[in-house]
Amino acid sequence: MRFPVRILRRSVPAPSSTTAQPGARALPAGARRSRALALAFAADIVGCIVAGAPWSGLPGPGLAVAAAPGAPGVPAPARGLPQYAAERTLGVASCANSLCHGSAEAWPGSNVLQTEFHVWQRSDRHARAYRTLLSDKSQAIVKRMGLTEPAHRAAVCLDCHAHNAPAARRAPEFSISEGVTCESCHGPAERWLRRHVESGASHRDNIAHGLYPTSNDIDRARLCVSCHFGNAQKLVTHRIMAAGHPRMSFELDTFTLLGPAHFRIDADWRERKGTWDGVRAWAIGQAVAAQEQLAIFLHPQRGRDGLFPELVLFDCHACHQSMRGNRYLAARLKAGPGIVRLNDSNLLMLRLVARRVDADAGAALAKQIDRLHQAIAGAGDPIAQARAVDEAIDGLLPRIAAHRFAAADLQAMMEALVADGLASQYTDYAGAEQAVFALQSLGDFLARQKAVAPDQLGPGLRRLLALVADDEKYQPVAFQAGLREFAATLQAARRGGAK
Repeated sequence: MRFPVRILRRSVPAPSSTTAQPGARALPAGARRSRALALAFAADIVGCIVAGAPWSGLPGPGLAVAAAPGAPGVPAPARGLPQYAAERTLGVASCANSLCHGSAEAWPGSNVLQTEFHVWQRSDRHARAYRTLLSDKSQAIVKRMGLTEPAHRAAVCLDCHAHNAPAARRAPEFSISEGVTCESCHGPAERWLRRHVESGASHRDNIAHGLYPTSNDIDRARLCVSCHFGNAQKLVTHRIMAAGHPRMSFELDTFTLLGPAHFRIDADWRERKGTWDGVRAWAIGQAVAAQEQLAIFLHPQRGRDGLFPELVLFDCHACHQSMRGNRYLAARLKAGPGIVRLNDSNLLMLRLVARRVDADAGAALAKQIDRLHQAIAGAGDPIAQARAVDEAIDGLLPRIAAHRFAAADLQAMMEALVADGLASQYTDYAGAEQAVFALQSLGDFLARQKAVAPDQLGPGLRRLLALVADDEKYQPVAFQAGLREFAATLQAARRGGAK
């Protein structure tokens, strides 16, 4: 797998209420009335979609969309992820009208861009996820797995390459070939579609009617990780990977950026949905990914594969390396050679975050993770230790979500990442990969806060990216040397600050 490149977001301006979108035009006199009229048309269209009736073409009353008071306390949905929701899925046509989210240009004065459908359709890989299943490679994978259906009809593939809602919950306009759609992430729209354009609509009310709260970092992480790694319901197993599926690699903040984003962080967004903090998203993403891994590990069926545990939970290169090599990569775990090591890449990052958020809790978590590795190697009860780590993460998540990461936090975590690497904590490729993801995210936000200049860290990050560009060519000693160089760069950047 090729590593996703993200070298300090200099070329991507931070979204703001004053940043005009490409092609946006100023509205003429009476623009606000025109926008209200357009929203009224949209409300009528939406109403007909929900009711299954033809649209009359007659506008309803003007609308004024209100911001939700107390947005940071928006409740999480009682039901689970969008795929399993009880509401009907209506299909992308319910969002794609030019008076809804299918406008070719951003609407000045609107609290959303209105171009979301076109961004998804033209630039978002989620829109092409189903088409991947039509490829010869996908068909070869299902054939090797012994499945009787082709990839584009097999539930094990559709669960992540499309919005695979149950047939009884699909409106006539829905098509599975649309891929990973609006409702895959925002939830089936049967109950919230019409309401979200009505007079007095609020974000809180939309969520109460089935909109999935993607603005909440924990909820978004659980949603994204469910496909980009897996959970107890769906998982790219070791067998699927052995049949030819690429290795899974994910980090919430980086992948949110690569989306691309089809929203704008401005005062209105913050009023309705709370604060946006990419570092917090990165930290929460690590915690949620670790929890989902442990949940699968603990699951009596999903965590097993015949005589063996589900091997996708473990480090690939514990087994997949040359028999001629003499690399003792498990030395950091003090578990002895020949051990199939748990993939602890997310736990390594979370341990670092915990040390910054709560030093005592971070030290306790590190000890529990060590005990888990020892138990997997035979010195204890791995199930009990996995539960203990999971409970510790449960306790940490609210504290991470409440923490406001300042420049001092970012600098300290970058230095700790480098120090851990120099202490041979990234002998496994997956740990090194997550470390580089983290260094990119943290360095990016330091640059945004003008604590460093982008060009101070960029060259060093590029060198580290090159060292983790191919998991099969990864060399821990070379990566350590790269970290040593980057440490000097980081110290110089910290002394000099942004010019």
